[in-house]
Amino acid sequence: MHIYIYSPSGAVRDKAALRRAVKHLTKQGHEVELDPDVLTSEQRFAGDDGTRLLSIARAAASGADVVMLSRGGYGITRLMKKIPYKAIAASIKQGSRWVGHSDFTALQMGLLAKTGARTWAGPHACADFGANDVDEIMQDCFDDMAQGRGEGAGWRLPASDLAHLPKRAMLAEQAVLWGGNLSVLCSLVGTPYLPVIDNGVLFLEDVAEHPYRIERMLTQLLQAGVLARQQAIVLGQFTDYKLSSHDKGFKLDSVVSWLRSQVKVPVLTGLPFGHVPTKLCLPVGQPVSLLREGREAFLLWAHQAHH
Repeated sequence: MHIYIYSPSGAVRDKAALRRAVKHLTKQGHEVELDPDVLTSEQRFAGDDGTRLLSIARAAASGADVVMLSRGGYGITRLMKKIPYKAIAASIKQGSRWVGHSDFTALQMGLLAKTGARTWAGPHACADFGANDVDEIMQDCFDDMAQGRGEGAGWRLPASDLAHLPKRAMLAEQAVLWGGNLSVLCSLVGTPYLPVIDNGVLFLEDVAEHPYRIERMLTQLLQAGVLARQQAIVLGQFTDYKLSSHDKGFKLDSVVSWLRSQVKVPVLTGLPFGHVPTKLCLPVGQPVSLLREGREAFLLWAHQAHH
């Protein structure tokens, strides 16, 4: 498996993590190719905007089986007007799987809006494969995605979800799976780079955002009419924030309760996805079914053979 690692967002500060990732992936039998500018640095970015655009173009021309970010951070939204969407879509048609999360959400959404091409929400090189202890579930999900044999994913719902979900097993059917990082998604509202998805399954995650900010961003999606148009909303992991004495009991659960009071569609939580070691690989832009059996939730998608 040919894996191409590039840096379209933040500069790689932890070079040891990138070395560990390359070593790990090579040991797994993959051929790992690093973009020439993977370690370039300009302020907080992996090179200036032009440099990062060229790295995206090289990734699209690489012919790799998997195209993966070194890391996320911030920077792709600056490039939206000039991203080579058609070249990326062509590479996907040829069998390349583009994978990532966090800042990569911007590229995924822009690509989906402009071309309809499907990508994968999943791991990065440094944070995931460069970890001292690589998560086994993440690894298995990545392997399934890379080899084109994944057909779905499941997780155990928190008990607190059950009272709020419909009794029926099928919660969404033939629904386009889309979403990703909440902050990045909100930054695209009102632009041509947010896809218009009706009857979809919207999944969301974020990092270092206080629950009130998460609620404020959800309010933006609510008032923009995005949430009401979905068949279901699935919340992943919201991590690395600090509550304060000022909150007086206002926490993430409060936000979920508020969200449920605002929308008529099922809201599920606990999806293993976000800035956490255990993360699923999710096919962004692909029709899925969302089912529930007791406390088990399942996202199922049609099998896609490797091109």
